Amino acid sequence: MAEAITYTSLRNALAKKQYANVYFLHGEEGYYIDELAKLFESILNESERDFNQYTMYAPQVEAATVADVCCRYPMMADRQVVIIKEAQAVPVSWFNQLLPYIENPVETTILVIIARGESVKSATLTKSLNKGKGIIFESKRLNPTAVANTIREFIKEHGLSIDDKSLAMLQDYVGSDLSRIYNEIGKMTVALPQNAMITPESVERHIGISKDYNNFELIAAIARRDIERIYKITNYFRRNPKNHPPIIITPLLFNFFANLLVALYAPDKSERGLMNELGFKWPGQLSDIRPGLSNYRPWQIIKNISAVRQFDAQSKGIGSRADQFDLFDQLIFKILNNPNTP
Repeated sequence: MAEAITYTSLRNALAKKQYANVYFLHGEEGYYIDELAKLFESILNESERDFNQYTMYAPQVEAATVADVCCRYPMMADRQVVIIKEAQAVPVSWFNQLLPYIENPVETTILVIIARGESVKSATLTKSLNKGKGIIFESKRLNPTAVANTIREFIKEHGLSIDDKSLAMLQDYVGSDLSRIYNEIGKMTVALPQNAMITPESVERHIGISKDYNNFELIAAIARRDIERIYKITNYFRRNPKNHPPIIITPLLFNFFANLLVALYAPDKSERGLMNELGFKWPGQLSDIRPGLSNYRPWQIIKNISAVRQFDAQSKGIGSRADQFDLFDQLIFKILNNPNTP
């Protein structure tokens, strides 16, 4: 059966020179596919590549031609590598012509088919890959809930650690774009020594995120009803509109008050109880929940959720043409002044 494999396990297998004869890489998240493509392109040493490495683009080449190339024997090397890119741009009929080879691949050829940016759903192709003992890797878009763990793991792989505030700053800044995550964190791994702790100060210094004026700090100030701090941050955002568009914070505000509502009615309000109820992975994620429970009552929380949803619609031009920052100021005023009444 064709083995569905993870990025890490496939990367490790290639590092150990454990090769299959056919690989099919596809999926919406391009970062992992690009990184794996680089590894396949470096299987052969420089002296072997001229005669034994082929890169072709599926829309520009017939499947029969690909099969013919794959059936050649390597010249002065143990194997040849054939890489087919842009396979997402060809119809299923193109793959069908290649199925006989996929089912019976040549032992001295590594065929890599890449469909970047799209998941190819073909039961026939999967069946043929199964028969030929090929490897399938689907690069799925990163679930937003997995961003924090992905950042932590990448940092750990590079011999660094990170505190909760810095993690929240990075997560807020990079979102779920894997390329951006690895590029930004890569700056930290180059700048800091082994075993260093990533702190808000180092994030600010090397990535350029203000440790005092960011979405994470605004949520913390709202949780504590620190009015002076709230308006310092929102005024900073207004002065730096390209880096801090209000619409970016909408899901963060919504999640904060939604989590607050869940925590308010949680039967077990111990640290472990709240973490289980909210699906949190580490205690630091509760840092804004405790003060939020002290500062917002049930109807205030419900009205604030409604206000955030209204702002989200208006900021997209639904029911309002007002300036985003004016709308955001109105939202903050409502959050701080909504009464605890039905």
